[in-house]
Amino acid sequence: MVKDATEAMTKRKSKGAYMISAVAEMYEIHPQTLRLYEREGLLKPSRTEGNTRLYTDEDLQRLEFILSLARDLGVNISGMAIILQMRERMEEMQRQIQEFVQYIQQEVLTRASAAADPSKGAMVPLRRTIVPPTESSRRKDSSK
Repeated sequence: MVKDATEAMTKRKSKGAYMISAVAEMYEIHPQTLRLYEREGLLKPSRTEGNTRLYTDEDLQRLEFILSLARDLGVNISGMAIILQMRERMEEMQRQIQEFVQYIQQEVLTRASAAADPSKGAMVPLRRTIVPPTESSRRKDSSK
């Protein structure tokens, strides 16, 4: 199985789009299987004006993942749909986390440079004024 996947990946090194018959032959599956995966929403190949399905390199990567779920793990179509959906959500969350980390890094750098250069946003220390004790407070203290 690993050899088959490696061969398929080697066959598709060139950029472009592939017709359903070429994809079926590359991955040793029936074209009806590809149509089923499309009907179930697992694959979304583009279409020509003549309505011919065209599979991109990204579609083929997704197909390889789908086939590994089916062949290696025995996952059914419903399970594949759930796994693919969860995978997409995780990728989106990972993207959001990366954006957040970049924001935090930029914020830290900005604040560190501001702290290093007093002319940039330096904080002015608050000086407390000392209030001298009044005459009445002195009498209270001496009576104790």
